[in-house]
Amino acid sequence: MNFEDYETLPTQSSITHMTAGAIAGVMEHCVMYPLDSVKTRMQSLRSAHNGSIAETFRYMVQREGLLRPIRGMSAVVMGAGPAHACFFATYEQSKHTLSQLTRHRHDHITHGLSGCLASLVHDAVSNPAEVVKQRLQMLNSPYRGVWECARHVYRAEGLRAFYRSYGTQVAMNVPFQALHFVTYEWCQSILNPRRAYEPKAHLVSGGLAGALAAAATTPLDVCKTVLNTQEAAARADGLAAAAALVLRSGGPLAFFRGVQARVLYQMPAAGICWLTYETLKHALTIDLSSEESSGGSSNSTTVSTGSGVAAVGGGGGPLACAALRLAAADVPTTLTRT
Repeated sequence: MNFEDYETLPTQSSITHMTAGAIAGVMEHCVMYPLDSVKTRMQSLRSAHNGSIAETFRYMVQREGLLRPIRGMSAVVMGAGPAHACFFATYEQSKHTLSQLTRHRHDHITHGLSGCLASLVHDAVSNPAEVVKQRLQMLNSPYRGVWECARHVYRAEGLRAFYRSYGTQVAMNVPFQALHFVTYEWCQSILNPRRAYEPKAHLVSGGLAGALAAAATTPLDVCKTVLNTQEAAARADGLAAAAALVLRSGGPLAFFRGVQARVLYQMPAAGICWLTYETLKHALTIDLSSEESSGGSSNSTTVSTGSGVAAVGGGGGPLACAALRLAAADVPTTLTRT
């Protein structure tokens, strides 16, 4: 297998993208979750003790306990995995299809449209978990855990409560992801023109793309927080109502509450996500290459299973990596021996 074709090879296996994307998404959100909690507090309509990142974090730890900044993380773990799996699979498949249709003549437009399509699928899966997470992050949250919060919201406000902010989320994430992917691919074209596996290039490109997209879409993120948490006396049912509440609470500058925390969150989070994704994609590609090579050798054996093909062979490594490689194996389901 020619590894100069690294960037185009993985489009042959959606399982590869979904597996790598799910793990990348969970890692991204878990590592940066405390800063996400701080950002949510800073965007709250309740203005006490959320003037700066340091002040908000210090208040959370001193008054509410050391573990308060990570409360609600389990909701992210349950939502981020499937959401990111669908996200990356949709992005890679869309990019592959659109690139073929345009014959690679409009790559920036292709990357932007692929990011938009991926965002629509991602948000449909992740929005309920986002509602639960943000309600657990708020000051004086009455819920003891994820399931209690989900049950209470459903009983009190119905299923619609979990998708009240979906339109705002899409309105935010479509331009966010379009700008994010265009910036990432543009940075890659400069820092990594061969499109090989270059960890530093993936990390820097992802960080810059995440920071720029985060800063540009902060006003919509503030409105989304208002819709998810429903803290105001007058409930907001849509983007216009949420924007009016934000404007009344602090003027035009209120739309940029938490912008520093959002940028500081998204910059390393996007870098970590892209680095993890590209690393796993690279590792899975290497394993796929070894499977194809062994398939044609005189002593090679592949075993067909109900859901895919597992290579019979040695080789150590973490159990998780072994499971990923097994799931990503995309070779003919036949038993070969020559």
